Amino acid sequence: MSKQTSSDNDAIYLVGGGIASLAAAAFLIRDADIPGHNITILEESTKLGGSLDAAGSAADGYVMRGGRMIESKYLCTFDLFSSIPTLDESKTVTQEIFDWNETMKTSSKSRLFRDGHQVDAPKFGLSEKHVLTIERLELEPEGMLGRSSIADQFDGSFFQTDFWYMWCTIFAFQPWHSAVEFKRYLGRFTHMVSGFNTLSGIMRTVYNQYDSMVRRLQKWLEARGVEFQMNTRVTDLGFQRNSEGYTVDRILCDRDDHKEQIAVAEKDFVMVTVGSMTECSSLGSMDSAPVLNGKSIGCSWNLWEKIAAGQPQFGRPGNFTAHIDESKWESFTTTLHDPTFFQLIRDLTGNVPGEGGLIAVGGTGVEARESREAESNGIVRPRSATQAGD
Repeated sequence: MSKQTSSDNDAIYLVGGGIASLAAAAFLIRDADIPGHNITILEESTKLGGSLDAAGSAADGYVMRGGRMIESKYLCTFDLFSSIPTLDESKTVTQEIFDWNETMKTSSKSRLFRDGHQVDAPKFGLSEKHVLTIERLELEPEGMLGRSSIADQFDGSFFQTDFWYMWCTIFAFQPWHSAVEFKRYLGRFTHMVSGFNTLSGIMRTVYNQYDSMVRRLQKWLEARGVEFQMNTRVTDLGFQRNSEGYTVDRILCDRDDHKEQIAVAEKDFVMVTVGSMTECSSLGSMDSAPVLNGKSIGCSWNLWEKIAAGQPQFGRPGNFTAHIDESKWESFTTTLHDPTFFQLIRDLTGNVPGEGGLIAVGGTGVEARESREAESNGIVRPRSATQAGD
């Protein structure tokens, strides 16, 4: 945060090592001509990538907390990765993604199962009333929707339609989720709706998104001198206020269990990622369920609350952190050493591995549930972070 233009001697601090900070660092170097050695990324964990933190092995199993449903309108993503080469530098990451999706096009033959039977090319099943409600939501200002839920906007029949089964299993919505968030997704993905019954238009990376995107971007940044300070938990920011607004004059952090303070000069910049859908997450096992952590476990939420305390211009994190029971989600990863189940799903769906995707399972009076295409690293995705079959 600064009121002045950056120069070659200004330091830039990016709080958080997720894809947002990595992308910001790359754009600063590529488009703003900032020397890489001026940029420092502060990350509380031992690994970059944020929610795109795939890890594991065939022996121990795999886990990936999040992903992104990539499609052709991800213009900023493709613009950024058009400058980032693959690890072997044979092409750009963007070119690799487009080449791969020419080779393996998504075309699900079994997008929906109802009462145990495959529904061939399922129709939306929307009534005129449902359609009019959807159109109203797209046009209605968010302020008028307030804190209402999706269930407040639709009658019960909407949640038994094929449209809802396919929508909620792509984006992990529940009827009690925010109508405002539902509206935002309608606006963002309206152009994808016609392909929901086959998942056409969804693009995939060759590998999981950590290996396909994060590792390549990290290597590019390291080669340009960007400094990564891991095990560094930013706990607060010191502010100074003047006639033009607020500036940061210090960064308070815990580094390897020691409290430190980073002085921020007048011309330096500080950019902060606050809040995260996977912050405070925990892992279970074959013998124990994952623990439901509170917001106090997550540094990014605590930092946002400290920044916003008494300063509403910095947002209201309580809108998110005070409703954990209404927004929590649980996923699972299955690692199979025998191909039987894999082959059964292949034969049941009619799709070769990588060609299909999410399978919605519904029935009369049964809430839609999500299944993954049978892959060795299958995982149910959280809302806002869905990618079909990476």
